[in-house]
Amino acid sequence: MSTRERVRQAAVKLFATKGFHGTGIRDLAQEAELSSASLYHYMGTKEDLLVAIMNESLRRLLDAAERATAGLADPVSRLGSLVALHVLAHAIQPDDTRVVDNEVHALTPGARAEVVGLRDAYERLWADAIEDGVAAGVFHTGQPSVTRLALVEMCSGVARWYSPHGPLSLDQLASHYAELALRALGCAVPLGSVHLQNCREVVSRVWRVPI
Repeated sequence: MSTRERVRQAAVKLFATKGFHGTGIRDLAQEAELSSASLYHYMGTKEDLLVAIMNESLRRLLDAAERATAGLADPVSRLGSLVALHVLAHAIQPDDTRVVDNEVHALTPGARAEVVGLRDAYERLWADAIEDGVAAGVFHTGQPSVTRLALVEMCSGVARWYSPHGPLSLDQLASHYAELALRALGCAVPLGSVHLQNCREVVSRVWRVPI
């Protein structure tokens, strides 16, 4: 592992557990096994490091979501795939995703703009699927924006509690969440096993981890 990657991993761990403002330079240096002076060579400012982590994580999530929904015209399949993908990603990368989900408020306005732009592009995929489903009569909600926020928040919570030792396999968990999301929109069509397999393969490729 390179020193730069060691610094990144140390930052992700500490930002996820202690928060950005609760993490000091000495904490980062100690976790990365570097001197405080050497640390700046690999990270710039602490905010630079946070922005880099957030941008990388969000670009991966956006890339994975676009791959998982490519060629899916059916809004049910698209939303089910987005839900499954989100759950899988948050389960295998809990620290990274907690940093992205919880620390946007810590950024200065200039740094926040790019991060929020990536987040909005990702959530636009969800919004489009829900709006298309409502237009097609397969989804039923009078508040599509609020429903989208509620579903994303529900799926993001997996990062806080998921354990591979729990009663459900990761596949079962992703499928169950997809079913919950679709039922919340008045649609009882389950996510097909083919789409779930595709989501797993996309996550494995994008994050370079076997699942």
